[in-house]
Amino acid sequence: MKKMRVGAVVAVAGVAVALTGCTSAGGGAADGDTIVVDMWAGSEDDTAALEAQMDVVREQNPDIKVELRTAPWGDFFTKLTTNMASGNMACVTGMNSGMLASYTSGFTKLTDDDLATAGLAASDFAEGSLEILSNKGDMYGVPFDVATMLTYYNEDQLTAAGTDLPSIGWTFDDFEAIAAKATTDGKYGFGIGMGDFQWQALPIAKGGLQPVAQDGTLQLTDPAFADAAEWYAGLVTEQKVAAPVASASDGGWGENQFTSENAAMAVDGTWNAVGYLTNDAGFAAGMAPLPTGENGNLSLILGSGYGIAESCENKEDALKVLGSLLSKDAQDYIASSGRSYPARAESQPLYFESLDEAYREQVEATFVAAFENVQGQYVSDNWAKVGTFVQPSLVSIYNGQESMSAVLESAQQQFGN
Repeated sequence: MKKMRVGAVVAVAGVAVALTGCTSAGGGAADGDTIVVDMWAGSEDDTAALEAQMDVVREQNPDIKVELRTAPWGDFFTKLTTNMASGNMACVTGMNSGMLASYTSGFTKLTDDDLATAGLAASDFAEGSLEILSNKGDMYGVPFDVATMLTYYNEDQLTAAGTDLPSIGWTFDDFEAIAAKATTDGKYGFGIGMGDFQWQALPIAKGGLQPVAQDGTLQLTDPAFADAAEWYAGLVTEQKVAAPVASASDGGWGENQFTSENAAMAVDGTWNAVGYLTNDAGFAAGMAPLPTGENGNLSLILGSGYGIAESCENKEDALKVLGSLLSKDAQDYIASSGRSYPARAESQPLYFESLDEAYREQVEATFVAAFENVQGQYVSDNWAKVGTFVQPSLVSIYNGQESMSAVLESAQQQFGN
């Protein structure tokens, strides 16, 4: 089976890459005044792609010595925690939007002057993308890619069931009707989500509200979100258009139900768009933005990028390296390779040109629509703990043994500000 990306945006509890090095002191030395770049890489292809971007850095900054260090996603944040504690963070360190809240103390806050030193301008980037690595109004990094959540569907399965296909502008009523009609012959209309973004995406879209306010206040029990989350659990317990989950360890339950053709629809990130369209099972797949609710169709803008370590002693050179990693040349490379959807607006068209003509038009139209109403993810100081508390409870919720409202209320009491 084709390996789907857990990418940039996975679960809050998951995580990521290594770190080290910077200048001779504060920042853990590589050698002398070398600027070290730490980023996660899960394969030789990932490392080769990063090296290609480092070539851009070296070409644009011939007087700066740079070194790339990588670690698998699963080790990255463990090492980052250690390096932060010892003052050995790499001057330029990778960061993911879902993980930032736990690491803000390790990064310096970036100003407009810092962006100018890096040779960057806010206007270079797609609307909303600079929110990705911002927290409570402060910017801690600049993204290299952007992502949001989509609804993926099995066109063959929906057509056989005689349903309409999800499309741009569809509503939650449409979603329920399609899911109900596609639940037949032992198959389900929808694969319920277990990952943080996979399960929260539809409640956020339906309620038009994030579970955290912009100032970092936890609002799991706000009726707009809580009612929508209760509705989401009801897809299993009441509407019965989704199968319950056997174990909390089934983190990719809904997505796996979809790829194994047990569910006709699933919610996942844009980072897996090509993987679903070229699925190994061979079914015709399609995609649509999340359905529109009474309060609009709010979705999160997610992604990863780079920040500058607070402990870095050569901030000016580090900013120049960061600027080159986010330069047009480096972003054009990312886009042209089809590896991810770049954050730099002028490079985004190249991503679509890299796709097979058979689905290029659908992907571009869906992406354009899906990114129209995005909002940066807001997180509380204890957000990682919230995810660790709620996710295992989803199994009991989906099996009807606990109520979503009770779990959210408990999390609010334990981790609320």
